[in-house]
Amino acid sequence: MIRRLALATCLFATSLASAAEFDWPGWRGPDRTGVSKEKGLLKSWPKDGPTKTWTVKGCGKGYSSVAVSGGFIYGTGSKGGKNVAWALKEADGSPVWETPYASEGSDPNATVVIAADKAYVMTVGGELACLNAKDGKLIWKKSFTKDLKGKMMSGWGYSETPLIDGDKLICTPGGDKAAVVALNKDTGAEIWRSEVKDTGGAGYASPVKTKVGDVPMYITLLGKTGGVVAVHADTGKLLWQYTKISNGTANIPTIVCRDDLVWCSTGYGDGGSALLKINIEGSDSVTVTELKRYQSGELQNHHGGMILVGDYIYFGNAHNSGHPACVELKTGEIKYKYTKSVAGGNGSAAVVYADGMLYYRYENGIIALVEANPEGAKVAGSFKIPEPSGSASWQHPVIANGKLYLRDQDKLHCFEVKGNAK
Repeated sequence: MIRRLALATCLFATSLASAAEFDWPGWRGPDRTGVSKEKGLLKSWPKDGPTKTWTVKGCGKGYSSVAVSGGFIYGTGSKGGKNVAWALKEADGSPVWETPYASEGSDPNATVVIAADKAYVMTVGGELACLNAKDGKLIWKKSFTKDLKGKMMSGWGYSETPLIDGDKLICTPGGDKAAVVALNKDTGAEIWRSEVKDTGGAGYASPVKTKVGDVPMYITLLGKTGGVVAVHADTGKLLWQYTKISNGTANIPTIVCRDDLVWCSTGYGDGGSALLKINIEGSDSVTVTELKRYQSGELQNHHGGMILVGDYIYFGNAHNSGHPACVELKTGEIKYKYTKSVAGGNGSAAVVYADGMLYYRYENGIIALVEANPEGAKVAGSFKIPEPSGSASWQHPVIANGKLYLRDQDKLHCFEVKGNAK
């Protein structure tokens, strides 16, 4: 028995070390853009959607999505009054390990992120844990509220997925003296913290990294009074701040950036969208200029995310809606803006991209395949998620190694999307 367990552990470690080319190791994929680089995927679906290869139960409750890395699938959920993390085999969804990591009954929203042989998970109460990805054993923990005096902007709790960058783990406790914090990813030791006056608490967004000129920076959304902030990646120093799209309920979508351009958007009453330009004036002066601004109700993304493909950004527009919209990144000009959703979808839509196609997952469980074309949203197939849980279908889709994964509370569905165009 001991020899078999040792062999299984060895095989697990070997798989982790040889991650597949098209893995999806965390929030919005390998580079936080929601874009898969995989080719050869279906360009249309049959009437009932792509072939389902398996469904597993036992994931627990929660709105977090999954991560796929090194032949394994990772996720979190609430079970029996605790938050648990788990790992499944990518081949068939069979269980590998399950670990309770927090005595908190709230359903988790944050997606697992996998880096090397570690898994990072978080509860809505701000309990951040680092686990061994091979066996789920706890390595270290940190509390946003107790250790870093963090606070949330409103009552749904912490929902970000921390960013791994080199030896740093970047997270957003949201306190005025620790708005953004860098921790050592292996030990949890603090490296630096960013002070931002009157943050309004942490937002629901996850941080991203960009570099303009010689200045590396992390960008994220804070609470109503914090807005979009950029901090220096080496020191945590606040570089610039933009508050015009902030709302007091929930600032959610992950920022989209390329070169010196930033696209940001939020839903709810005071939200909206904006195109910003980062200006570098010497090593000590970084400013931001508003190039385009859309008021709340004119153009805004609720919580389904925004996808940059080529020169265009695609997303679901309108509060609590997924009406397809497309904006040109360079100008902020609207290419199209639908006034209703597609394929019978309803409610907010979580969107990812792969091989020329957008995958819209609507709140009512409709999954639509849409051509990524700035001239219009042509639907190439749709289906309804099987065995629906009855809860809002908010978890973001995941595309990895020819498979489409859809988490729906306690269940995880796997579909085959590899094949020739039809």
